[in-house]
Amino acid sequence: MNRESPLLPVSDAREAALFFVVGALCFLAALAALTTRGTYTAAQAWSAQIEGEISILMRDTDRRAAEAAAEEIETLATVLEARLLSVEEIEALLEPSFGPGGMPEGLPLPLLIAVQADLATGDPISAIEEILDRNGIEAEVSAHSRYASDVRNALGVLRLVALGAVALLAATAVAVIAFATHAALLARRDIVDVLHLSGAEDRYIAGLFERRFWVLALKGGAAGAIAALMVTAMIVFSASNASGVDAQLLPQLSLDFWDLFILILTPIIAGLAARLAARLTVMQSLKVNT
Repeated sequence: MNRESPLLPVSDAREAALFFVVGALCFLAALAALTTRGTYTAAQAWSAQIEGEISILMRDTDRRAAEAAAEEIETLATVLEARLLSVEEIEALLEPSFGPGGMPEGLPLPLLIAVQADLATGDPISAIEEILDRNGIEAEVSAHSRYASDVRNALGVLRLVALGAVALLAATAVAVIAFATHAALLARRDIVDVLHLSGAEDRYIAGLFERRFWVLALKGGAAGAIAALMVTAMIVFSASNASGVDAQLLPQLSLDFWDLFILILTPIIAGLAARLAARLTVMQSLKVNT
């Protein structure tokens, strides 16, 4: 009894199928975790960037009056910069909606003041509105911080969904391992009976299955993590040439320390889950049959 007979031969087709399933589940779990983290990082950076931005949209206003208002707004203590956008800058902003030709002829081009404020020292919205009213300028003042608040709320939902997806994949892997362990136990019932007659305890028999599925899950998890690493590297490489606002909203996958930590942790968690599932399944099955 010192020499362990393999309960699942290496050439067993069920083991190959189980290896594929575990690898696929680990690949999906790792990719979901990396994508969620990248999306969260990108959204945080984007929301931090627009946190102190304020837009002042003016219509039927003389450009000289708008420039004077921008200069007065810039004197506020909480305002870092107030700049009246040029005609070229406004046309560039309108290009995604109206095309390269800009706004149709006959429609007046609006004036836009871009304000960068330090919200840590105070909210300048009311002071800006007072300046505009004092100068007789009708304008729409929009604080971008409310969009950042919407992004943060969406991030909270995203984290919950991602955690739920990873938990579901982990539960699926545990269920698959438990089913495969039970099937292997039934297929090797004769060996189990011989071990029982030889005086082997249930814990020893469970250990045989436990070690076998532990190694298999480690290998499958490593294969899934490597596949997730390759896909992530492809995404990072393809996104390296992207620029502009669209690129800022893409998941920021960088393969930094935490990304690599997730990839290394994936096969370890898979192995531990497989080991626990195999042990509990064997112990429960042997207890029922004794």
